[in-house]
Amino acid sequence: MIKKLSNRYDQLSDQIREVESTKVTKHGSYTTYDQVDEVMLDEWKVKARSLIVKTCGEDSEHIKAFIDAERTRTLDDSYKVLKRVKPVFFAAKDDFQGGYLSSVKNLVQAELFDSELEQASELLASGYKGPAAVVAGVVLETALRDLCSHHNLSRGKLDKMNSDLAKLGIYNKLQQKKITALADIRNSAAHGDWESFSNEETREMIRDVESFLSTHLV
Repeated sequence: MIKKLSNRYDQLSDQIREVESTKVTKHGSYTTYDQVDEVMLDEWKVKARSLIVKTCGEDSEHIKAFIDAERTRTLDDSYKVLKRVKPVFFAAKDDFQGGYLSSVKNLVQAELFDSELEQASELLASGYKGPAAVVAGVVLETALRDLCSHHNLSRGKLDKMNSDLAKLGIYNKLQQKKITALADIRNSAAHGDWESFSNEETREMIRDVESFLSTHLV
């Protein structure tokens, strides 16, 4: 995912240069102004805005600066807009590709989780439901630890972290109960009690952990 997003930054870098190459000078009745292809610019801005949100976050300074830069000013022309948004975009690109954003850590963690859950699925498919449940449980506990750290909660045993996160309103009571049930399967698997849960329950566990990560991963 990180490589894919980085490549997207490179693609949009090339595209904004293409937009800039359409610059022409117009002569009005009282003034002279520069203009670029507005359709191309508008399309690029939508793509760039989406990419910055994905990589920097909805509340990042990067997206705030980009939105402000693309806001129309008095006596604006399309080339002036381009000159404002372009450096903001390249600043976001440099920070992302340089690994200076906290969101990069989250993306790395997400990729690691995806890999581990794939491993759990492969173990289950090979007939090892116990190890599969253990791996999925480790992913879940690690995610809870990350959530606690992000929300300034103490990190401890899974049950306590689950309770603290629910009390803080990070997720509801239903999700709390579901995590408790998942933890029970993980504990049974870790103690070798594989007969207490089925292959289907393990499959649902992996799916539920994956769903939890997609919803609540910081």
